[in-house]
Parts: sequence; C-alpha cells; structure tokens
Amino acid sequence: MSSHRVGIVTFPGSLDDQDAARAVRIAGSEPVHLWHADTDLRHVDAVILPGGFSYGDYLRCGAIARFAPVMESIVDRAHTGLPVLGICNGFQILCEAGLLPGALTRNDHLHFICRDQSLRIESTSTVWTSDFNQGQEIIIPLKNGEGGYIADEATLDELENSGRIVARYVGTNPNGSRRDIAGIANPAGNVVGLMPHPEHAVENMFGPGTDGLAFFTSILRTFSRA
Repeated sequence: MSSHRVGIVTFPGSLDDQDAARAVRIAGSEPVHLWHADTDLRHVDAVILPGGFSYGDYLRCGAIARFAPVMESIVDRAHTGLPVLGICNGFQILCEAGLLPGALTRNDHLHFICRDQSLRIESTSTVWTSDFNQGQEIIIPLKNGEGGYIADEATLDELENSGRIVARYVGTNPNGSRRDIAGIANPAGNVVGLMPHPEHAVENMFGPGTDGLAFFTSILRTFSRA
C-alpha cells in the first residue's frame, strides 16, 4: 500500500466520498476517511472535499460545512501548503471557507444538469493538474444545480492574469459560469476547486473514460518532491 495518504472528508449529505476514495486508490495513493466532526487530519498528505449536498445545502451550498470542525484544521493546513481539492460541493465549501474567491450560484437555466462535459485544462502549474498538458481537452461528468461560478470583474481579471483559472468549459457553457470557468486555484496552487467530477472518470469500463485520473495522479508528483 502507498505511504502517501489522501484524506477524503465525509459530511452529512456527501455523495461522492466513496468514489473519490476509489479514484485515489486507483491513482496509487492510500485514501483515509475523515469525518466532518473530527479535527485530527490523521497525518494525511492531501485532502479532498467530495461532491454531494453537505448538511442538505441548507442556507446555501457549503455555508454550514464551512463551519465543520474538520474545516478549521483543513484551512489552517492549507495556508501552510497542504494540497486540497474541492469537487462540486467541495468547490462551494472552499469558496465559503475563504480558501478560494468568488461563489457558486444557481445555474442560469435554473435546472439541475447531469452530463459528460468537455473541459480545457488551462493551468498545469497546480499540484492537482501537473499530469495534464497545457490546453489539453478532456471529458468528465458534470452534475450540479448550483454550478455557476461568479466573482466581481477585478477578481476575474486577477484569476486570468495570474494563471489561476485551472479549467474552462468547452462548447456550450452548462451553467452560466463567468468566463466559462470550471475550476480555479489559490495563488500557491495547492488549493483547487473544480465543479465537474473527475472521480467519475478514472476507469475505462465506467463513465466517459479515464480523463479524470490525472487529477489524482498529479498529486503524486508533489509527494515525490517532498
């Protein structure tokens, strides 16, 4: 078993924690299950906040999960370099927690969407995307009702100019995200939020293929340099 440990947080209402754990295992790391009420991160080397409907999406998506005890530890460690990937609801939580700017709002067409989505990888300089090629187009599943990324123009310009837009939607924008943004990173590149679901595209027999696997293998580069 790999000595590299990736924590997968389970909140009440998480749906994709087991899928994320499977993706981590397939990529060659050891998944470690973390509970929302815990403060001990159990010596993990990275953390994934999975998709779902944490705390039933009451108030707004991610607003309650941001105050979960485990998040205090994650935020503290993220500021000192801990790799953190937030997928869908996890992306919403990262924005609510202040680790990423902006917010995720109701899809502009006001419907839940579930489909295979084309993306273009805009940045390979994050710890979660280093195994991709710049400009590479991939297909991974997308499923959300509140997936529209918004921020003020100054923030959007800063994300553009600093190379912190990690992925963009290709073709039709599925949810009204500003500037077709599907994922962003913090300035250090250790925290990434992504609306589509790479954990559902890691095996050839399931989903649209294995285009999502590189999100989980990329982190191994960081581990190898440590």
